[in-house]
Amino acid sequence: MQKLAKLSLPFLTVAAVGTVAALWTSTPPAIANFTADNGFKVDSVHTSAIFGVKHNGVSNFYGRFNEKSGSFNIDPADPSKSFIDVTIETGSVDTASGGRDKHLKSGDFFAVTEFPAMTFKSKSFTKTGEGTYNVTGDFTLRGKTTEITVPVTDTGRGKARNGEVAGFETKFNIKRSDYGVSFMVGPGLSDDVSILFSAEGGKGA
Repeated sequence: MQKLAKLSLPFLTVAAVGTVAALWTSTPPAIANFTADNGFKVDSVHTSAIFGVKHNGVSNFYGRFNEKSGSFNIDPADPSKSFIDVTIETGSVDTASGGRDKHLKSGDFFAVTEFPAMTFKSKSFTKTGEGTYNVTGDFTLRGKTTEITVPVTDTGRGKARNGEVAGFETKFNIKRSDYGVSFMVGPGLSDDVSILFSAEGGKGA
């Protein structure tokens, strides 16, 4: 039985400090040619992967992952042809604190040596409105895979200097303890973790 991810995001609003500046000042890498069949290649420079947790029961803290990859395609005419296949490198976690990042990479949290990536691979798309979908797929973190359903918004298609581009965004919550990340679960650090993944991808060289 699939698990429907929570859609309520009371504290997921703003990315970590410095993210916006990095997006505007960085030069995008070359994007390999993609066909209509295999979709758009994720452009890591213009893709945001943000997570949020409640700290000490009083504040909402955010971090990000700097390395993202994968491919996607959303076909509004035939959602059955749509897919999302993305990977986030857990070792690229960035919270603007070297000591904290080192702890997050340890076995208390992401255990990046043993589990270097988290992934989402879609299984099905269900259209819910104009440009919106419920997407069911396998989410893997710390080697554990669960089937979840997340809301996805098609954020558009267009032309850029490297060719055709497209984007999508999803916001959802998970319980980190479901994936073996139970360190400090409680008032000090919430079990609920919010995730924002906003992707841009391209087809042109």
